[in-house]
Amino acid sequence: MDLSKTLLDLEQSLLSQAVRSNAEDLSRLIADEFVEIGARGDKWSKAEVIEQLPLQTFTQRTISQFSSRYLSDDIVLVTYHCQNVDKAQGVTVNTLRSSIWRKQAEQWQMFFHQGTLLPAQ
Repeated sequence: MDLSKTLLDLEQSLLSQAVRSNAEDLSRLIADEFVEIGARGDKWSKAEVIEQLPLQTFTQRTISQFSSRYLSDDIVLVTYHCQNVDKAQGVTVNTLRSSIWRKQAEQWQMFFHQGTLLPAQ
């Protein structure tokens, strides 16, 4: 399987309700040193994500314009657009996202993630 497809599948799994609600799956996919900077500027650690994600109301998200770029043999930067509907406000939310994935012992783990809100169109 091509690496870009593998990483797209991993990103999509992290957006799925099944993985977002499962601490064991989250722990396997997220590196211990993980840092996330959320679309609204919040900073999250692995422990915070594993604690908080299962408590969030699930929102279906879609990925488009996915691309990947090697930073080294075992580190890859992925970028993509993510779209979801904010049901409370009835608006579509678009974000530009980037993740850094690192391969350790044949397992890819997310090391860094950032989401940036895109202006409404």
